[in-house]
Amino acid sequence: MKTLKDYKIQFVGLKEGEHSFDYIINNTFFKNFEFEEFNDVDVKIDLKLIKKSTLLELFFDAKGFVNVNCDLTNEPYNQDIKDEFKLVVKFGAEYNDENEDILIIPHGDYEINVAQYIYELIVLAVPAKRVHPGIEDGTLKSEILSKLEELSPKEGTKDKTSEDIDPRWNNLKKLLTDK
Repeated sequence: MKTLKDYKIQFVGLKEGEHSFDYIINNTFFKNFEFEEFNDVDVKIDLKLIKKSTLLELFFDAKGFVNVNCDLTNEPYNQDIKDEFKLVVKFGAEYNDENEDILIIPHGDYEINVAQYIYELIVLAVPAKRVHPGIEDGTLKSEILSKLEELSPKEGTKDKTSEDIDPRWNNLKKLLTDK
């Protein structure tokens, strides 16, 4: 995780006010977390840090795409990512990250690592069910979809009518209705 040092922000030397940080996230970033569900990643993170006398406010803005496999057809496609996250960093006696929106760090700390927050922001921005956009609009042609179409029941097939059913079953049906 030595490459994640680029995501450490030393806030002690910063003046009070607004500061901007930009990060380009790719597959290498996710390999550090041993996360391999994305085929390709191209996400730009705009991080705005507002330093105040008693706290820090971090505003994360993620835009880009991740290439994932469709849950229905296993075809790869680009899933657009657009999400925001706000984190408040306060100073206290000991480290505490139990609240997802507030991070408490000890008074002596001089830097914060934002890599975990960027990771979670991108992973949670991807929908739980990933469906290729070509399935929804009908433009995707794949072997799996054609096989599903072939095996699905046809509209023109004849449903079994009462004449097709063995007449012995009709006597049993009468037992259900007689009470």
